[in-house]
Amino acid sequence: MSECRKWYEGDPILEEYHDHEWCKVNHDDDFQFMMLCLEGASVGLSWKIIMHKKEAYLKAFHDFKIDSCAEMTDEELEQLLGNSDLVRNKNKIFSVRKNAQAVQKIQKEFGSFDAYLWSFTDGRQIDGHWKTTAEIPTVSDISKKMSADMKKRDIGFVGPVITYSFMQSVGIVNDHLEDCEYR
Repeated sequence: MSECRKWYEGDPILEEYHDHEWCKVNHDDDFQFMMLCLEGASVGLSWKIIMHKKEAYLKAFHDFKIDSCAEMTDEELEQLLGNSDLVRNKNKIFSVRKNAQAVQKIQKEFGSFDAYLWSFTDGRQIDGHWKTTAEIPTVSDISKKMSADMKKRDIGFVGPVITYSFMQSVGIVNDHLEDCEYR
């Protein structure tokens, strides 16, 4: 059994994520936006907590449809602060609308959020070909560049570690170990 599976084994939600989403190329703007928001929600917390709250986030944030999130009202966002199924951090809750509005501007400029994201790697997936989990980085030059650019575009909760995890979550980076059957 690959060491790649050790971080999630025994947790069906994380097993499903690792096996079918993590490091898998996805070009859907709404999916990418969802992963950006979920990664941002994980700041200071574990990914396990966020993944176990994913269904509640989908319900609360209109399935992360970018246009719907961009139109959320202050009242709607305030109401979500009382939802115990979410991480009730005001900045994180309100960042979903702010990030959606920033992504809309990116879509206008680049044609899609996807085109913007993949511009950081010239459209190529970065494949680490790692043999052990200890080799997998938590940050890269590209994640630093993406983080800085996203911050300039007023996207919140996008430090270089989060942007690296985000790149894994949408398949820009493939960090499955060489012997992982889900590569």
